[in-house]
Amino acid sequence: MAFLLARLGTAVLLLAIMAQTTSGVQRENFKKCENSSFCRRCRKVEPGKTPYELLPDTLSHKESTLHIELYNKVTGVYYRLELTALKNDLFRLYINEKSPLHPRYEVEYALKDHPQTTVLQLVEKTSTHITVKNGKNKAILHVNPFKVDFYVGNQLVISTNDRGFMRFEHLRTKPPAKPDQPQQVEENAENAEKPAEPAADQPDAPQFPGDGAEDDPGAWEENYKSHHDEKPLGPEAVAMDFSFPGAEQAYGIPEHADSFALKSTKQTDPYRLYNLDVFEYEINEKMSLYGAIPVLYAHGKETTSGIYWNNAAETWVDITSSADNDFVKSLVNMVSGTVKKPQVDAHIMSESGVIDVFILLGPTPMDVFKQFASLTGTANLPPIFSLGYHQSRWNYNDEEDVNQVATNFDKYDIPMDVMWLDIEYTDGKRYFTWDKLKFPHPLEMVKNLTEKGRKLVVIIDPHIKRASDYFLHNDATDNGYYVKSRDGKDYEGWCWPGSSSYLDFFDPKVREYYSGLYDISKFEGTTNDVHIWNDMNEPSVFNGPEITMPKDLVHYGNWEHRDVHNIYGLVYTMSTYEALFKRSGGALRPFVLTRAFFAGSQRFAAVWTGDNMAEWEHLRISYPMCLSLAISGISFCGADVGGFFKNPDAELLTRWYQAGAWLPFFRQHAHIDTKRREPWTYNDDLLNNARDTLRLRYSYLPYWYTLFREHEVNGTPVIRPIWAHYPTEISAFTIDDQILVGDAILVRSIYQPAVSEVSVYFPGEGKVAWYDIETYKMYLGKQIDSVSVTIHRIPVFQREGTIVPRKMRIRRSTVAMRNDPYTLVVIADGEGRAQGNLYIDDESSFEYRHGKYLYLRIKLDGKKLTSTFLENLATYDTKSSLERVDIVNPPKDIKKAVLHSKAMGNVDLETKYNPHNNVLTVRKPTVKMGEEWIIDLIA
Repeated sequence: MAFLLARLGTAVLLLAIMAQTTSGVQRENFKKCENSSFCRRCRKVEPGKTPYELLPDTLSHKESTLHIELYNKVTGVYYRLELTALKNDLFRLYINEKSPLHPRYEVEYALKDHPQTTVLQLVEKTSTHITVKNGKNKAILHVNPFKVDFYVGNQLVISTNDRGFMRFEHLRTKPPAKPDQPQQVEENAENAEKPAEPAADQPDAPQFPGDGAEDDPGAWEENYKSHHDEKPLGPEAVAMDFSFPGAEQAYGIPEHADSFALKSTKQTDPYRLYNLDVFEYEINEKMSLYGAIPVLYAHGKETTSGIYWNNAAETWVDITSSADNDFVKSLVNMVSGTVKKPQVDAHIMSESGVIDVFILLGPTPMDVFKQFASLTGTANLPPIFSLGYHQSRWNYNDEEDVNQVATNFDKYDIPMDVMWLDIEYTDGKRYFTWDKLKFPHPLEMVKNLTEKGRKLVVIIDPHIKRASDYFLHNDATDNGYYVKSRDGKDYEGWCWPGSSSYLDFFDPKVREYYSGLYDISKFEGTTNDVHIWNDMNEPSVFNGPEITMPKDLVHYGNWEHRDVHNIYGLVYTMSTYEALFKRSGGALRPFVLTRAFFAGSQRFAAVWTGDNMAEWEHLRISYPMCLSLAISGISFCGADVGGFFKNPDAELLTRWYQAGAWLPFFRQHAHIDTKRREPWTYNDDLLNNARDTLRLRYSYLPYWYTLFREHEVNGTPVIRPIWAHYPTEISAFTIDDQILVGDAILVRSIYQPAVSEVSVYFPGEGKVAWYDIETYKMYLGKQIDSVSVTIHRIPVFQREGTIVPRKMRIRRSTVAMRNDPYTLVVIADGEGRAQGNLYIDDESSFEYRHGKYLYLRIKLDGKKLTSTFLENLATYDTKSSLERVDIVNPPKDIKKAVLHSKAMGNVDLETKYNPHNNVLTVRKPTVKMGEEWIIDLIA
């Protein structure tokens, strides 16, 4: 029997792997709304018939929070509502049962800290409404029917429950089956296991009139394909609708391989937020992918606002807008002269939890991004090596292969900072071990990399091989560290190692144990220069429902997996980050890459867009996917260069290098069955273009590094949509093949073969000019221009009025460039002004948090260029100096320049003017970047 079970298990694993490598996404593995009972129930709620009303006599108000009871007139259930004023122009709306039968899960870990409150002013209370204010903003709570309107000043920007879609399914005891009626079981159950009997000791609860939940198959138990989901607490969905008057477009709720501007779901399934392992995902789809961030933004010409739905359960989101009106209605409005104000509507539905929603009132795009960052945090400043180029594949064969690839980057004069190892480096898929035949001397391999200033990243996944000779499995079994099934046994699923179990990272003891595994004394063969990649952490379970964990598993605290599914990856990467932090004694900044994520994941890890394909359309979708992540808190995003599956031709790989160089995370990665695709494995043209692209990326690292520091401090995304800085330009609202890097650089990707020119939208309402970063050709803002292109590069432009720091001495790695001098690219505006910032520190440690850094403001004002400290108390003894200044649109007839510095005194500098591109070059100032200085331009 044991032999047969082993053979059966192997067959299951092989079938799972075959399914993962079959061409095209296996749609039948994943639910639609119609397959999800709670989604069906919530979507069937009729508009305008809300049963909820406030009870004004229960109102109490203390400092920052208003408390009041909410009543369901149909069921007779009472709820408690809290409205809290938060700093940074935020409100928090919280609704829970007044006396729930059991505790309902409230999300942990996503918020950085407890949100800071401020004074909530009670302005008015009547029998019909209650008005409160948070500074200049206000909220009006309507009694019956219940809804809440939020205003910026006197402008209504968000309404909750305006359409009456709120649903809060109270906890209840399971009703006995009627004698003539079988137990309710969800359809599609032909292969389902037998449902479990209800627990005999389930406590009694008051029975309320029905809310219709019991009428839906799947309310108490649900089947999908061969999997049975026991629901001991029964129906417990929560839902709310949100309207955004004046909004033209909605954005956010990643992760989906879809357009940046969200599409209407009026005739389709809703967008789904449920972390899933979707191999060979298709683009232009609303299907769930690897991560879920339930933040939604609505943008119009007048205002930008948003909501953060703090819920970690499976969630569906319907999006509609005034643009959904049919042709007849539009024609009638046009004939009658009626101009309908634009509006976006959203309907958010979650399987369990409470209603806990943060109202982000903007009013500008950058305001609303900062407001969300104030809640969930920002990325810690990454070590600069992680902003360089990463070389990976599944898998580099052995130590010699790793060494040879790294050597070839030097041979072909291509910069590279990180080599990566996928799962084959381990001893039989046992993490924290090495394959002793292929990697017998890992420390020597790491040393060979670090001697050239490079790092190594190795993969660690959450599935733990169930093998009696594996220390980690034995420890987890002996100490009860695994996620449990409903009967209290260790859950067993299938993944790359075969039979696997999964650590329960919600248990503090598990996290403490796991952190210790990364200690250099335990994870032999590693050093502080070895960093970590967390993959398959949705979590992926090959034989599980929808390729993930069953929802009725039990975690620490007696919470079901259905309550916490979307934050499993967050808690896992949080544990990894803390482990690497402890490994260096808190001295060095860790680098972690994750596939699964939730709100707040940016505090611990970078993200990539998963298992994409070597196709032009997948190159095209990488920008909108990373834009969605960036405005949702995760700036450190990239897509596998060349595509994970299939084999790119030379042109596609060239264009992918060029596009990937302008995303924050820049890694080439490929499936084990693909051909080798290191730059020298193609032809000389690709090799030369790849070299030029990577060298261009490295030259801009000072700018990238400064943007990441500014993101850490104030929450501004590193890459941005055009409308973030040009919010009134309607033409830009749906553009997602262009990105802004900071506010100074505009990039347009090329995602079609054999093109000689592309259309580029230049924002700025005719008042802003953009300059090609190589030719300095000018393009005027707020117009679409045709730009000629060659295979050698994609269109990239710098905005007038900006100063961008660069390093032009490109070496093998960032470590080799640390003390190199800077070049400033200055593009003066029509008034002869420009400015930019530069951040400098040791690029690897946390010493910057103790004031060991420089933050400089560099300004051109007519004929005077200055560098001053933005933060005078910060100091850092940099060895870097200023090597060169290029000024586009310089003052006329400049004959010389004079440097003024405390250390060097007054020094005459050499200048050279190029009339062909209107650039004045100031050569070799050689002033240290760690001091303030002035350069006078003299005619």
